Amino acid sequence: MGRAHVVARTVYAAAKLGLADQLASGPRSAAELAGPMRVHSPSLHRLMRTLASMGILTEQAERRFALTDLGEALKTGAPGSARSSVLISGSHWAQRGWDNIIYSLQTGKTGFEKAHGVSFFDYLAQHPDDASLFSETMVGFHSQEPPAVAAAYDFSTLNTIVDVGGATGNLLAAVLASHCGPRGILFDRPHVVQDAPALLDAKGVSNRISIQPGNFFESVPAGADAYILSHILHDWTEDQCLTILGHVRKAMNPAGRLLIVEMVVPPGDAPHPVKMLDIAMLVQMGGQERTADEYKLLLGKAGFRLAQVVPTNSAASILEAVIA
Repeated sequence: MGRAHVVARTVYAAAKLGLADQLASGPRSAAELAGPMRVHSPSLHRLMRTLASMGILTEQAERRFALTDLGEALKTGAPGSARSSVLISGSHWAQRGWDNIIYSLQTGKTGFEKAHGVSFFDYLAQHPDDASLFSETMVGFHSQEPPAVAAAYDFSTLNTIVDVGGATGNLLAAVLASHCGPRGILFDRPHVVQDAPALLDAKGVSNRISIQPGNFFESVPAGADAYILSHILHDWTEDQCLTILGHVRKAMNPAGRLLIVEMVVPPGDAPHPVKMLDIAMLVQMGGQERTADEYKLLLGKAGFRLAQVVPTNSAASILEAVIA
């Protein structure tokens, strides 16, 4: 466990150098790749040999290496966005937050903000290339969720759905693709939604979704039947969550529904990805993961009643809430 960073940094090096893209056309040796990649040939061979031991490459004759199925996932644009995920998690700017994990445990404050002087999302607002990479990472990280959420809940009776903080619209697109009746509003900060039109066009739902730039700490679009908060509340402190929920409550119809898509912390010692993610929230964003009871308590403070928790065929659940 303590040496897991060695694996992570090795895979990061392969992603950063674009090694999978270099091998996309077929097996090649380090000697053949060193010039185009501007690296030291013997060192590249050692990296490729190690990646082969990890199942990412496979060594063939004449010291040439080829991609495995796992290695194919590291190509630029491959389904699942593995390369983007590795580049974000292994980047210098993200790692600096983890350098301050002890500070986070001592104070309850984010190591990221101590390192950079700004919050995680303010940093992304100032670095649009990293913001685009982060949006792509989230699409890959939560790739199983959109179809699972769309299948687990009956959206067909709704007329208008607002995806609050919906980034590039991946979840909203999946919901509308599965339910022909509703129309959608994608709401997020301007630098985030700039990548949305291409994704919505690719999903074939751009004619049913309007994009509204904005900040959910100030307001959200009013009058919709349902408001989705997908992996939003876990990013923020309780006071910030109450601000977001307050704006949603003010905007929604009296009979409207709030649909929170999050991983819910299960009881006991059983491993679950949400427990590791909870530490990432502490160190990087300043938020937290919650149990069902903790969500119920949070919603009650915001004037909502937790109606039900709907499991999906993914790690996430749908917490449906109504105005109390």
